Amino acid sequence: MNISEAVQESLVENLFILTCGPIPPNPAKLLGSESMRQFIEQVKGDFDQILFDTPPILAVTDAQLMANQCDGTILILSSGNTDIDAAKRAKELLIAAKGKLLGAVLNKKKSKDSHYYYYYGHSN
Repeated sequence: MNISEAVQESLVENLFILTCGPIPPNPAKLLGSESMRQFIEQVKGDFDQILFDTPPILAVTDAQLMANQCDGTILILSSGNTDIDAAKRAKELLIAAKGKLLGAVLNKKKSKDSHYYYYYGHSN
């Protein structure tokens, strides 16, 4: 099966999804394999941008293995749930894995009831 047969079209134009399928007995071995490297090279030629959604970096080694194979990594943090020390440790692990940390996204942040939330510094 080639990649075009495996990806699924989404409801968003030009957005395709490739689900993981069954979990292999040793995911770390698969992610660090030559086959994975070849897969990444192939999809880079087929798509403009490729995003890999990995498990949390502090839970398993999957994200560390992927970090040094990808062009960049975005750290996802949960407001009110992610401990500051855990976030720092995740950053250290990405750097140690020779991953390029592009930035972070803070999810679940409560918005304030203010027009400044969307228009930083804009006054009426």
